Amino acid sequence: MKETKTILLIMPYGSVGGMERLALTFYNHYKTQGYTIKALKLIKLDSDIINFGDDECFFSDKDFGYMSVVQRILFYLSIPFKLRRLIKKNQITHSIAFGDMANVFSSLTFTKEFKIASIHALKSAELSAKNMFNTIFSRSYKTSYRFFDKVVCISQAIKEDLLEHCGYAFDNLEVIYNPHNITEIKRLSELPLEDVSEASLFDKKSILFLGRLSMQKSPWHLLKAFYLLQQNKKEDINLIFIGDGEEHVSKYLAAYVDFLGLSDQVYFMGRRSNPYQYLVKADILALSSLYEGTPNVIVESLAVKIPIVTTRCTDGILELMSLNPSILKEDSELLFTEGGVITPNLFKGSIAMPESMSTEGTIEEQKLMEGMQYALHHNQTLKQNIATNYEALLSKFALKNVASAYLQYLKA
Repeated sequence: MKETKTILLIMPYGSVGGMERLALTFYNHYKTQGYTIKALKLIKLDSDIINFGDDECFFSDKDFGYMSVVQRILFYLSIPFKLRRLIKKNQITHSIAFGDMANVFSSLTFTKEFKIASIHALKSAELSAKNMFNTIFSRSYKTSYRFFDKVVCISQAIKEDLLEHCGYAFDNLEVIYNPHNITEIKRLSELPLEDVSEASLFDKKSILFLGRLSMQKSPWHLLKAFYLLQQNKKEDINLIFIGDGEEHVSKYLAAYVDFLGLSDQVYFMGRRSNPYQYLVKADILALSSLYEGTPNVIVESLAVKIPIVTTRCTDGILELMSLNPSILKEDSELLFTEGGVITPNLFKGSIAMPESMSTEGTIEEQKLMEGMQYALHHNQTLKQNIATNYEALLSKFALKNVASAYLQYLKA
């Protein structure tokens, strides 16, 4: 007789970020397995891209920014109790939390379901800024994370960072890469763009950024590298941003584009429910993150055979883009892999936007420019490299195997 499972997926929001897309991927897969699924958004907004139909529930339809300090504190304090009631009411047998905020609240319900947390970024970097939430998250690694049956790290680099730099105190960590429905990504990428003006942006050589416009992603570095590329070769290239994000970052980027004189070549397209239609038309995907875990967008780019240029924001990048990451030279300025080019890390110990706008590039921005230049000039060769190594690069992200591994007890 098939085991009955009732699974609760817990996430802060329903935006189009990596964790939300991962939750939706799990949701769709587990439904095909006949499991009962509930998906909880702590905050549900009308602008949500990721939705779960009748299986969705939420605790507030007002974003944190519209709450007073007192309202926000009371809301935070209420979440573990509301979550506990939800788990008991729906007889949840397994819960999966996505990211620190969801993890902490899940750890405090004191319920008895098979409890799973997931960690998606290099925490020594992400939590380097001093604030209340980062302090709570850091301390939870030594306290409340004991209540999880399993804490999934989406790369070996994240696991090692937790143990070596964050004082993680428990033996419930397991490395499981993010799952991806490669067949579905390819199908969605083949749907035509109906907006002719959007499609025409890709008539030129094009560099695509796909993700949140956030401090973590530091897209101003990508803008600077693109400016240096234009100054170096004067090529007719478009830089296209897909994704929304933090308002102050978006405003800074818009002003920076004007400052650099790039308004005819840089396009901010906002969120798209099907970003793969755009990704497949680009020449390269470019990332300039300060820190990451194993970015979903890298695997998605490989799935549609688009080369990647990214900073070495974590060694997890090597795990995604190289079949033999251990042989790549630590002192290399540019690393050439089966998936594209990796450039030096931009992170300098703190997370902040530049205090002033400048046309002068740092060494790291110069190397990011060189990586993009190489990938544009050797584009067909890089695409062929991905095609040749396609199965080997993507096999560890097989959805069926990963989704099953989440629900299993820790490996001995």
